[in-house]
Amino acid sequence: MFRVVTHLDDLIKVFIVRGIVFVEEQGVSYTIERDAYDYSATHILGEENGEPFASGRIRVQGEYAKLERIAIRKSYRGKNLGHKLTRFMISVAKEHGFKKFKVHAQVYLANFYRKHGFEIVGELFKEADIDHYVMIRNDSGE
Repeated sequence: MFRVVTHLDDLIKVFIVRGIVFVEEQGVSYTIERDAYDYSATHILGEENGEPFASGRIRVQGEYAKLERIAIRKSYRGKNLGHKLTRFMISVAKEHGFKKFKVHAQVYLANFYRKHGFEIVGELFKEADIDHYVMIRNDSGE
């Protein structure tokens, strides 16, 4: 269902999901949605019976694994797939030695990320003209 992208076909599917969710549904400009980090990030694809339905990327930001570009296509929502994708992304980051995680959460998703151990740090801010919070999860016991 979820896998780390290792070849171009899967990366294209990731970009298709992101285009549908962020560009079409949320009105984010393509020029903002795609960025230079796409070339160095670890991408995650969710696919069922050959149909791409979810995407995410993990980017190294200092000691943090930053979970980004998390998207589930509308017809696949309400099936717990967002939680499964988030758990999968955290497990991939942990396999790479990360114990601290960060996400820029759209405001309406703050409670979703709290269920995964994230807490809001700092003030509300705009990203792509959408209200967000920085949320942090620390599994290092500090």
